[in-house]
Parts: sequence; C-alpha cells; structure tokens
Amino acid sequence: MKKWIKAGWIILIACILIVPLAACGKEDLTKVRIAEVTRSLFYAPQYVAIEKGFFKKEGLDIDLKTTAGGDKTMTALLSNGADVALVGSETSIYVAAQGSKDPVINFAQLTQTDGTFLFSRKKIDNFNWNMLKGSTFLGQRKGGMPQMAGEFVLKKHGINPKKDLNLIQNIDYANISTAFASGTGDFVQLFEPTASIFEKEGKGHIVASFGTESGHLPYTTYMSKKSFIKKNKSTVEKFTRAIKEAQDWVQKHNAGEVAKVIQPYFEDTDLQTIETVINRYKSQGSYATDPILDNKEWNNLQDIMNEAGELPSRVEHSKLVNTEIAEKASKK
Repeated sequence: MKKWIKAGWIILIACILIVPLAACGKEDLTKVRIAEVTRSLFYAPQYVAIEKGFFKKEGLDIDLKTTAGGDKTMTALLSNGADVALVGSETSIYVAAQGSKDPVINFAQLTQTDGTFLFSRKKIDNFNWNMLKGSTFLGQRKGGMPQMAGEFVLKKHGINPKKDLNLIQNIDYANISTAFASGTGDFVQLFEPTASIFEKEGKGHIVASFGTESGHLPYTTYMSKKSFIKKNKSTVEKFTRAIKEAQDWVQKHNAGEVAKVIQPYFEDTDLQTIETVINRYKSQGSYATDPILDNKEWNNLQDIMNEAGELPSRVEHSKLVNTEIAEKASKK
C-alpha cells in the first residue's frame, strides 16, 4: 500500500514539474486580422500560407474575414476593424486623394495581373476582339480595378466601351454572374472559378484573358495604415515572410498539389475545377513570385486608372508603397 502511495506522489510531482515546462515552451501567437476583398482562387498563396503553417511558424495567428467589395474592405481597415487589407492598390490612391492624415501603405503584393476572363455566351473558334463591337457587354463595377483593366484592354484593341458596346455596369458585383446566367449580355467579364464552372455547365466559353492583355500591375496587395506599420513593423515583416514562403511554395508545386491544400476554402467547388483554375492562373503568371510592388507596376496601374478617367491625381510610388519590408523578406 505504501509503495502505491509513494508511486502516486512521484507521478503527481512529475506532472507538476512537466506542465509548467510545457507551458513555458509554447509561445503566444500575435493575432493579425485580414480583411480580404473577396474569397477567390486568385488568392491561392494566401490560403497556402495559412494551411501550410507559414504564418504560425512566424508566430502569427491569422483571423481571416471576407469583406465583399473594395469599399467595405477599406472601411474595415480605416475603422480599425482589420489590421491588414487584401484589396486592389487603387483603393489606397482613392484614400490618399481624400487627404487622409494616416495613409494606407501597400507593403506586399499577392497578384500581379488582372484576374478576369472574357466569357462568351456563344462558342467562338477564332476569337477576335472586334467581335465585341455592337454586342451587349456585362462589365464590372465602375471605378473598380476589374472594370478599369477591362476598359484598358478594350481600348488597346480599338474598341470604345462607351460607343462600340452596349455596356452594362450598374449590376452589383455579387450578381454579375447570375445576371449573365439569366440571359443578360452577349459577353461578360468573369473571375474564376465562376468562368470555369459556367463553361463546364455549358453556359458559355472563355475566349480571352484580361490578365495577359493588361500586363503586370499591383492588382491585389496587402496594405495597412501607416501608423499600424510603424507600431507593428516586426509583425508586418513576419507577415510578409510568410507570404513570400507561400509564393515560393506555389511556384514549386503543381496545380494539383496547390488545389488539395486550399480546397477547404472552396468547399462548393470540386477539386478538378480548382486545379484547372490554379493552372490557368499559374500559366499566365497571375500569382506574384515575390511580394515586391515595383515602380513599373505602380505606374502601369495609374496609367490604367487614368485611361478609365478614375485617377484623382498621380501619386509617387514612394508615398504609398513600402518596398523595404518586401525586399527584406525576398532576400531571405
């Protein structure tokens, strides 16, 4: 009996000693709240960074929320409802134009091309952009990057969106695909995976990519208020390192492997479709290979905005872009 009591005390003492040691070895994670403009396969590296534990390895606990629309995403950031926003860089220019004393700074780029595709209701074997003239074109929201890039490409091919098309752009972003499926428009500008799903369902055909036509630009970037970056520089650096690791991982692995990792974020989309979309984005270089937003891309963005008549005034790259953090992460 005494032996059993003695053994029990030994086990109890051992547990008392082990528990504090285990607790001491577990580091507290720093929470970072991300507001993403939409849930999209276009942002595959972000979901890879979460699922593969790259953020956690940097000591970060990611709280990801989808805030549909650029205006809502920016509102979340400016009102301190989010620490980091994943949205088009044009939104930071709009905020700067309003005279903000705490400007929004782009610090890491995720995508480097437009992510939309031209979708035709009818099958076209030998597509030519001139085929759009006289058609009803269902475009994206006015002032948003998809619409501006779309108009830029149309003008590049000699098409005046206001005169050569019956241009519809008064439909809410979330309802554009539904409107087309219901019979509105001959052509529509769609994101993935909607374009591939529609094609699979026989609702039309992908005939061109706005991404390959509009060139490199900071289509979707991570940004924070200048004050947040100043107070939390170490956290932002860790965040950017995790994104860079995810970008490298996506480049080194095939579309099928990427699809399996991020499938939990797209439960309503089958694995084959996810793989098809990722392969399409990888093949046209949509995923940025590093988080650096360079001056050439910034100027291309402003050229596109200016062409669409949506640029308040040109802003120097150095005023709204911090490349130091991304460059540091890329060197590592």
